[in-house]
Amino acid sequence: MMNKKYILFDLDGTITDPEEGITKSLQYALSHIGIKVEDRSILKRHIGPPLAGGLREFFGLDDIQIEEVIGYYREYFVDKGIFMNIKYEGIEELLESLVKAGKILIVATSKPEIFAERIFKHFNLEQYFTDICGSNLDETRSKKGEVIAYALEENGIKEKDQVVMIGDRLHDILGAKENGIASIGVLYGFGSRDELLEAGADKIAADLNELKDILLECDR
Repeated sequence: MMNKKYILFDLDGTITDPEEGITKSLQYALSHIGIKVEDRSILKRHIGPPLAGGLREFFGLDDIQIEEVIGYYREYFVDKGIFMNIKYEGIEELLESLVKAGKILIVATSKPEIFAERIFKHFNLEQYFTDICGSNLDETRSKKGEVIAYALEENGIKEKDQVVMIGDRLHDILGAKENGIASIGVLYGFGSRDELLEAGADKIAADLNELKDILLECDR
């Protein structure tokens, strides 16, 4: 059953589609260290997980290069990329219905908290959330498990059986498991069904309508 009191939401690939902004920011940043990426679609794998880990794993960058790339990434993202973003159709209606049903909504994203707050304000979505929790600009508290733990602590949530994490990538599911809470994987973002099931998602939602049914299944 997913009739939970507290609902934690990932941001990228769950509430908004940030593909253009993130991939263009990363393309710009990588070009500054001599890595030319013509096809931005190959950069979609970096949407969701902490950026530093992805740069190390897929491009073989060392710590100094990673720091340089992240600096250039943020240079582009903070001025341009942040608003190259699309709110998923129907997400606001879902959030409104959950709040009306008495749910407490909290954001748990690996994106720097200061950027997440700007995005929610831009889309006028902050009104639905009790708190927006993200990573720090110095790349600390960037792993999803750490962000979830922070969100639970900041909001004084002790009843872990009353919490569910919603996200589109394996990191969301694994982070939920680390913290002993339930999870729902969504397929309209950037992860696959296999990825989410292998990570151990308790439920899978193909779209926002199915997600709503899962979250409110006991309220009707």
